[in-house]
Amino acid sequence: MKQDHDLEALVRQRIRGLRVARGWSLDELAARSLLSPSTLSRIETGHRRIALDQMAAIARALGSTIDQLVESDADDDVVIRPHSHPERGITTWLLSRDSGQTVAKMRITRKVPGELRVHPGRDWFTVLSGTVELRLGDRTILVGQNEAAEFSTMVPHAFGAHGGPAEVLCILDHEGGRSHLGPES
Repeated sequence: MKQDHDLEALVRQRIRGLRVARGWSLDELAARSLLSPSTLSRIETGHRRIALDQMAAIARALGSTIDQLVESDADDDVVIRPHSHPERGITTWLLSRDSGQTVAKMRITRKVPGELRVHPGRDWFTVLSGTVELRLGDRTILVGQNEAAEFSTMVPHAFGAHGGPAEVLCILDHEGGRSHLGPES
């Protein structure tokens, strides 16, 4: 029972926080969510329970989702620790937890693998240090520090370090994360 009360209090706090951050009055949120200002006031102050249909309307009006309103606030471990894959010549720091995209910092020590892979989507990376050798089909492209690459992953591709270790910041879709970072991404 306490857990339900804590979750509801968290949702109320998030609704009010998002509304205030946008500079909206209760009237503004009411107009956007098609709820009355008094209903919203009672929801925010805890004088009314939040119905699922109301939460959906409020979340949509605030540019959020029900999942985001109810997700746990437990930031047990906010430190991002590296995951070393010595057999693959890569160390990764996963910088996002979004299931649709992965943002990761990678340290690459391996040479370009011989096997080129394809998967749906697009990959993007910027080189923080060193040089990355990118193989795209028959082309070999050297991407240096402070340069970036973005490409269709339907083109057979692979990448590795050129002339020493390299570090990159990359954005990968779901398939790219699985392909480049391994099954735990």
